[in-house]
Amino acid sequence: MPDLTRNLPLGTFVQARSGDKGGDANIGLWVGQGPHREARVQWLLDFLTPEIVRQLVPEAASLEVELYPLPNLGAVNILIRGLLGDGVAASARFDPQAKGLGEWVRSRLVHLPQELL
Repeated sequence: MPDLTRNLPLGTFVQARSGDKGGDANIGLWVGQGPHREARVQWLLDFLTPEIVRQLVPEAASLEVELYPLPNLGAVNILIRGLLGDGVAASARFDPQAKGLGEWVRSRLVHLPQELL
């Protein structure tokens, strides 16, 4: 049976915005307008779990991950507790405010269903 998915960046049809909330990282992921929007939204809501987020952001492997689905907006808000340590003023991270984290997550390769492309 042929593979019905393609290994592509999550950002193929998912947008992102990220930032810091003290020592916690906040990532908003959403599906914009366009073809297959409703099916893409449902896929995103079903796909994202705390375990998947930890795979997408390996440095969160031992951290608490909270997901807040926003189906009417076609979005999910992700909170990664403690990713930024004590916050921007106390962090030596390359991205201490997590401003680039959303784009990093969008760049990660995932198996996207071909019918959503």
